[in-house]
Amino acid sequence: MANTKSAMKRIRQSENRRLRNRTVRSKVRTAVKTARSAVAETAGDARTAVLDAIRALDKAVTKGVIHRNTAARKKSALARRLAAHK
Repeated sequence: MANTKSAMKRIRQSENRRLRNRTVRSKVRTAVKTARSAVAETAGDARTAVLDAIRALDKAVTKGVIHRNTAARKKSALARRLAAHK
């Protein structure tokens, strides 16, 4: 266990950030999964689902939860799937 005040504060900060990041990451995963299934079923709302996923990815990048290249890669993959199913 940490034995300095600063280390104990750092532990508290890390835990708060971990919980905050977990919710954002979960929302991103859900949005991407929804978009992938919508594109696979060639649903009418596939384009909307992909745009929602892209929005969620961009927000996660802004908050520093995921790396911008990871988001770019996922957005590109979703766009490619959407274009292939049109």
